[in-house]
Amino acid sequence: MRAALIVNPHASRVTPELTVAVERELAVAGHVETILTERPLHACELAGELGEVDRLYVFSGDGGYNEAVNGLSADIPVGFVPGGSTSVLPRALGLPRDPLDAARALARSSSTRRISLGRVNGRRFTFSAGVGLDAELVRRVDAIGREGGRRASDIAFARTLARIFAERRARFDPEMEVVGVGPVAFALVANGDPYSFVGRVPLRIAPRARFEAGFDLVAPRELRARTLPQVAWWVLAGRGQDRSRRVLYVHDADELDVVSANPVPLQVDGEDLGDVTEAHFEAERGALQVLVPG
Repeated sequence: MRAALIVNPHASRVTPELTVAVERELAVAGHVETILTERPLHACELAGELGEVDRLYVFSGDGGYNEAVNGLSADIPVGFVPGGSTSVLPRALGLPRDPLDAARALARSSSTRRISLGRVNGRRFTFSAGVGLDAELVRRVDAIGREGGRRASDIAFARTLARIFAERRARFDPEMEVVGVGPVAFALVANGDPYSFVGRVPLRIAPRARFEAGFDLVAPRELRARTLPQVAWWVLAGRGQDRSRRVLYVHDADELDVVSANPVPLQVDGEDLGDVTEAHFEAERGALQVLVPG
């Protein structure tokens, strides 16, 4: 069996020594050709130029996974090795957080799972996309800078989110609309559950979302300081938001449009896509084969 390994050497947890160790673990299943990315969107190009391989492995953070699935044209199994500070996708798929443990599990597994992908304005996403608040958070953290190309920690995300809430006095009014459904303050779209992690803690924003289904949309109609404790409970416990009158929750959707009179930030898998006035979401059901522990 032949496999390709795309590595982002600037991902938060990737080092030359760890790359060699990951390659060694993966080579148990057969020959592995390792290719390093050299610039933004390079993983997209590399995934689209694969030769005759039976598997693709990606050792990076969530941004690298996103690039790879946007470039991939072959219907081959993909294994995601955690190399980022959070690495939401492999963890949500049940892989260990440790890169070597994950590589070992992938190399020794023949089990695959076919999952759906989301698409917004033509860009695929693997686990999440957002319009408004969480996209603004991503942008601000990126503006802090990446030391050696590596993204800031969960602490930086938490501090930045707290700063956004303080600036707005925890008041978020409707500033966009889910077409045909209603006005909302911001919109979060999930392919699966959890939506993200803080350290080891899963953030269960869309608890009904499943990778094998369409996408779920979670959008507060408005947000106030007095409701923050309840929102925190929803996110940590993973229940309640889908039944609340304060939240617009759409489950297992195939297509939705979010529009805004003013430009608002858009993110996919933690990558800033700039400002938009319209976000067209689509589900690609069963679009990707992923390797999972067997």
